[in-house]
Amino acid sequence: MLRILTASALVLTIAACGGKREHVRTQTSKDVVPASTADVRASGIDPTTWAKKLFGAMKLASAQSPAPYGGYAKGCIGGAEQLSETGPTWQAMRLSRNRNWGHPETIAYIKRLSATAAAQPGWNGLYIGDISQPRGGPMLTGHRSHQIGLDIDIWMRPADNLGLSATQRENISSISMRRERGAFTNSSWTRAHHNILKAAASDPAVARIFVFPGAKVQMCKDAKGDRSWLRKIRPWWGHHYHFHVRLNCPKGATGCVNQAAIPAGDGCDAAQKWVNDILNPPPPDPNAPPPKPRREYVMSDLPRQCVNVLSSR
Repeated sequence: MLRILTASALVLTIAACGGKREHVRTQTSKDVVPASTADVRASGIDPTTWAKKLFGAMKLASAQSPAPYGGYAKGCIGGAEQLSETGPTWQAMRLSRNRNWGHPETIAYIKRLSATAAAQPGWNGLYIGDISQPRGGPMLTGHRSHQIGLDIDIWMRPADNLGLSATQRENISSISMRRERGAFTNSSWTRAHHNILKAAASDPAVARIFVFPGAKVQMCKDAKGDRSWLRKIRPWWGHHYHFHVRLNCPKGATGCVNQAAIPAGDGCDAAQKWVNDILNPPPPDPNAPPPKPRREYVMSDLPRQCVNVLSSR
């Protein structure tokens, strides 16, 4: 059993789904401290090896009880559950990536939401993109987040055929919903997309959902009655071929670090400003500091528990 020490508040770089970075302050967890170099060496792992190479090589989940450790962009998951490749209301896509693993609550959420989606006209369920690797952790390609089994990419393409072969799932693509660089939705956007995203955000397990700014503004315009769910819909770069669901840390998961709370309000004014800036970009800030180069994580950057997750059989 790993020794638990007190940690100060962690500051993590959370990426919604690739390239761009979002800096957020996370909550404090007394049960999360980085692995020491001695911990890593004692497990037989080379401390200088990039963590993404180690976690990317894992084909199966660890033989542990389900538990996420760390934050969405710096962590891992023990005892992950694999989403079945095909279910009554879903299909997992891009099976060659082996990223259809998550916390059991994530798998349960997908089943709930896909059943709701199946009731929409033209939808038989959902096409599910990346969740996490078998043991989470940094990925060899793509995402900076999706590391603790609580992030899900869900395709915008209506899942009208749940009989796709593995080969078809490698080659079929989702459909973009954006127009004018993401300022507006295009003709592929339907009321069903609105309804599915509303259902997705209304689930109490959800922390936030990332989608392109034009979709958020359109949903703000179309929402009737209770608008509280809109607060969880967060505009972010990209996210016009899929939307990204991020779940809260499960109850009792003391090693899991939630993202900072969403600001008050429905967020519609902020989304509209984002759209305005897309259409009429403000001049660049001459005093803005240059972006810091992204450093690849090694095991001593991750929570100490991740050493055991990686070495578990």
